Amino acid sequence: MPDKLINAKNLKKSFDQFIAVDKINLQVDRGEVVGFLGPNGAGKSTTMKMLTGFLEPDDGEIFINGIDLKSNSLKAKEYIGYLPEGAPLYSDMIVSDFLSFIGKMRGLSDKKLSNRLEEMANQINLKEMWDRPVETLSKGFKRRVGIAQALIHDPDILILDEPTDGLDPNQKHEMRNLIKKISKNKAIVISTHILEEVEAVCSRAIIIANGKLLANDSPQNLEKKFLNKHTLSIKISDKINNVVFKDIKSSLKYEEIKIQKSDASTYIILVSDNKKVPNLSTVLKQINKHKLNVIEANFQKVNLEKIFRTITTGNN
Repeated sequence: MPDKLINAKNLKKSFDQFIAVDKINLQVDRGEVVGFLGPNGAGKSTTMKMLTGFLEPDDGEIFINGIDLKSNSLKAKEYIGYLPEGAPLYSDMIVSDFLSFIGKMRGLSDKKLSNRLEEMANQINLKEMWDRPVETLSKGFKRRVGIAQALIHDPDILILDEPTDGLDPNQKHEMRNLIKKISKNKAIVISTHILEEVEAVCSRAIIIANGKLLANDSPQNLEKKFLNKHTLSIKISDKINNVVFKDIKSSLKYEEIKIQKSDASTYIILVSDNKKVPNLSTVLKQINKHKLNVIEANFQKVNLEKIFRTITTGNN
C-alpha cells in the first residue's frame, strides 16, 4: 500500500478563457493533514473537485492510493470521503436514514453500517438530531451531517471543503479535535479561510493564488522562512527607567528601539532596522551592562495570516 495516498501531477483546468488551476502538483501521505489556503477564486474548490473525480482535469493525472482516477474512477473513489462546498444534503430525509442511505451506497454490509452509524452519532455529536429531518437542522448541524456522510465508509482519504463553516466556536473546537483524532491513518486535505485552523490541525500548508501553487511547507517552516529578521524582540523581567532606556538607545545605532509592556512583571525591548539585521550579542551586551534580567530573545515571529497576505498579494 503506497504511503502517498494522493499523488496529483501537473493539474490544469480552464473554464473558457479563465485558467482556474495552472499546473498544480500535490502529494499527500498517510497521517498528513494538509491545509489548502488561498483567496476566493484561487482554485481551491476546483482542485478538490478534480481530486475527488467530480471534475476531470484538462491536463495532468491523479493517483488515489496508486490507482489512476481517470481510468479506474470507481475503484479510486472507494478510498475517498468528500465534503463539498455547501455540504449538499437530501433535506427531506431523517438524519439517520440519510446516513444509512449513504452507507449502503458505499457498499457497507448491514453489520458494518450499523457500527459506523453508531460511531458517527457519537463521534460527531449527532445523537440529539438523529431522528430529525435534515431540513430542520441549523447550518452547523447540517455541516456535521456532511462530515458524517464523508466519514461513514471510514475512507483512507478525506477531502473537506470548509469543514467548520457555520459552526460556533465550541463546535469548531470539537471538529478540529475530531480531525486530529482520525488523521493518524488517513490523508486529509482541508480547504479553509481560517488561518488558526491550519495552525491548530495541519501538518502542512499549501497556499495557492490565481490557480498557481505558491507555497507548500509546514506552518512552522513557513514562519521560519518569513521570520522578520529586522526586528529583534528581547523580553526582560525588570522595569526600565528613562535614563537607562536613553543610554541603551544612544549606544545602539539602530533605526528604532522601543519598549512594550508584556504583562504585569515583564517588558519587551524591540530593536528594528530596515537596512541591517540587529546584532543579538551587541544588543545583549548593552542590556546586561544595566544588569537587566533577560528572559528570552529572538527575532520577531510572523503569523500565518501575514505570511498568507505576503504570498498572495506581495504586500506586507
